[in-house]
Amino acid sequence: MTIPLRLAHSPDSDDLVMWWPLTGMRTPDGNPLPGPRGVPRVKSERFVFETVGEDVETLNAGVRAERDLPFDATAISAATYPYIADRWAITRCGGSFGEGYGPRLVAREDSPIRSPDALRGKIIAVPGIGTSAFLALSMMIGGTQGDRGFEPIATLFSDVPGLVLDGKADAGLLIHEAQLTFAQMGLREVANLGTWWARAQPGPEDLPLPLGLNVIRRDLDDRFGSGSCAEVSALLSESVRYATEHLDESKAYLRLHSADRPEWDDDELVERYLSMYVSRLSVDMGERGERALATFLGLGADRGFVPRCGSITVL
Repeated sequence: MTIPLRLAHSPDSDDLVMWWPLTGMRTPDGNPLPGPRGVPRVKSERFVFETVGEDVETLNAGVRAERDLPFDATAISAATYPYIADRWAITRCGGSFGEGYGPRLVAREDSPIRSPDALRGKIIAVPGIGTSAFLALSMMIGGTQGDRGFEPIATLFSDVPGLVLDGKADAGLLIHEAQLTFAQMGLREVANLGTWWARAQPGPEDLPLPLGLNVIRRDLDDRFGSGSCAEVSALLSESVRYATEHLDESKAYLRLHSADRPEWDDDELVERYLSMYVSRLSVDMGERGERALATFLGLGADRGFVPRCGSITVL
């Protein structure tokens, strides 16, 4: 008898790509494609997977509150982990790290704002206050003791550009594919948070900017037997590895789901984005990824923006 597990992910292309090998290719309404295309590429004798797409800030809020969250594994923002470390463990795979690049802070082309310093006291549209992008922005502009230095408007990530273009926000914080397409919308970059992080981090080591994580419930061992957490984590790692080694199949899966995301029909754009956020650190964050995460969250705690989470468990 197989055990069904539900895995939640954000609706951007890197998350969608990483997990389709667990289910096989499915249509947007969840039906498997006929023939071999609909067969999972990663199989288990014990577990079968269902994947569910949700906005990452919805997932961040859900894991913090445990409110109607029927998932066994989920994507979260790295900045959310200190709030849930006692109940969820980080998987070695599935993370998103910015290596010299990251979320973009943008303003209108005609805006006088040219630097982050000019945004102190201003209104910035952000894709959720639980996101790593928001934590990095707070550290870049703000002071200490939780002084962020700006007024945030939290909204769905896809609504951020419109708020800036309509003049309802002085600037906006972009995640997902909009990091690559903002200029086409009439927006101008004020800062790249990945570049800021590379300069701001302490010590000589060049650590990447932790953005997204994948986590699993710590009680899987209690529910399904000792070693279940490690077994599930290994299956997830195999899925990410397959997806990165078979990019033609992964891009075909994105095109299958591109009705509401026409940018996924642009092969060059998809390849650029996936090369940024489905990297070797997504397959296995390794010690370098763990150090980056500890450094990022430690600095956030020092500045009063997130609680201190102690040791970080990575499976």
